[in-house]
Amino acid sequence: MTPKRWILAILTLLAISFLGLSLLNSWTQPQIQSRLELYQTNLLLHASQWQGKGTEAGNLITLRDNLIGKTPVQEALKQYQQVEESVTKNLTKFQENQEQITASSLQELEQLNRDLKLRIGILKTQIGSADQAIETWKSLVESEPESPVKTAKTAQVLIGLWQTPARLLPDAEPIVQNYLEGWFRYQSLVKLYTLQQRPEALVTLETQQQQRSEQAIFKLMVVSAIPGLGLVMGLLLAIVLGIQLIFKGKDSVLATNMDVAWLIPWNGEIILQVFVVGFSLLGQFFIPLTLRAVFQGLNLQPSSFDVRTQAVYILITYLLLMLGGFSVLYFSIKPYFPLPEGWFTFKLKDNWFVWGLGGYLVALPLVILVSLINQKFWDGQGGSNPLLPIALESQDSVALGIFFITASIAAPIFEEMMFRGFLLPSLTRYLPLGSAILLSGFLFAVAHFNVSEILPLMTLGIVLGFVYTRSRNLLAPMFMHGLWNSGTLLSLYVLGSGGS
Repeated sequence: MTPKRWILAILTLLAISFLGLSLLNSWTQPQIQSRLELYQTNLLLHASQWQGKGTEAGNLITLRDNLIGKTPVQEALKQYQQVEESVTKNLTKFQENQEQITASSLQELEQLNRDLKLRIGILKTQIGSADQAIETWKSLVESEPESPVKTAKTAQVLIGLWQTPARLLPDAEPIVQNYLEGWFRYQSLVKLYTLQQRPEALVTLETQQQQRSEQAIFKLMVVSAIPGLGLVMGLLLAIVLGIQLIFKGKDSVLATNMDVAWLIPWNGEIILQVFVVGFSLLGQFFIPLTLRAVFQGLNLQPSSFDVRTQAVYILITYLLLMLGGFSVLYFSIKPYFPLPEGWFTFKLKDNWFVWGLGGYLVALPLVILVSLINQKFWDGQGGSNPLLPIALESQDSVALGIFFITASIAAPIFEEMMFRGFLLPSLTRYLPLGSAILLSGFLFAVAHFNVSEILPLMTLGIVLGFVYTRSRNLLAPMFMHGLWNSGTLLSLYVLGSGGS
């Protein structure tokens, strides 16, 4: 082999090792999915308090009942207990094998377990199981010094509120206000103000809660009803297209451009060069390490930034990743200019909007189905995109706008250029088109470095590849990708604003 090929082979091994270590590390990291489910559960609890007044109350109450079901508290308790069971199981495993998880991740998991116990206790009080709730809270008080002061104090306040006779601690109200959130804070304050015989405070609290409850109903429409409508539309569209394929064959919409091949002037060495050097080592290793070194030299820690600064930091990192990846791509294929017809095509006056929207709708039921099956295997582990928890917990509109630029504009442009624009057609030199779509979708999923998300992201990548090979217009998968990420960000923002 030539020296260049030796270097490329060594770099490929390094990239594969880095990828393997990243996936292995994500294996023990918590997923965001269980947190998303709890945030939605909290919205359901808020919505369940809506009593309704005025001429439109009847319709809103009907909508509420359809959204939350007949037994929202019981369903919420079941959801919280399932998450607690999963967290307890993982804690036991990690405490026995502490080398598998970092100290900060272990502490985060332990605090989550305590918070779950506090909330589960409050849920139990609402279904007439106050004695069981008190036993749960007593375990938190007795676990000192392992249990943080705020957890133990909150547990003591709750025990005092629901025991018989009640025992009100002097700092009960500020503890409840500071250490509990949303519906759980509301229920605790109702109990406190009732025991203190403070009707004015109860009226004010109830007024505030009714406002939150009405808002929760509309937020549930955004995160449940609207995606549900898209899900139904996607299923219908998939059925119609499938029937058309059966009866029309090569003349059907799904068979568009199926037999049109790309002329590929480069070989596998160029493919490896672009993705090993440009995407993996430069974009995922060298650039992030360089940025961290620069900030450490300035005595700055990105993890300590406020949410706006974190958003800017993430955007800058991604723009540098794009610059590096596109630079390697350009200089790798420059010797083959002018490229054959059909490469990196952008046609504004085309039906890219229809292909992108249609692909998005069809992807919804497919990815949701795969995700539901996938969750059964991972039990709350496997990692998540690090951007998602930050976006979930941020209620800063400026930060959200920056996240939108990163996730819904920059990411679709870069990833579709690399995976659909370059990789997928290049693979057809060695593979049939269907196999190239599958492999590019798999590599697209793996490149997100979260082992538990490989199957759902691969499904999304396959649909993106299908949309591109049929439309032959990169604007179509870019638009679909942008829709997908925008919907995710919107759901995170709405869910994150529902627990306060």
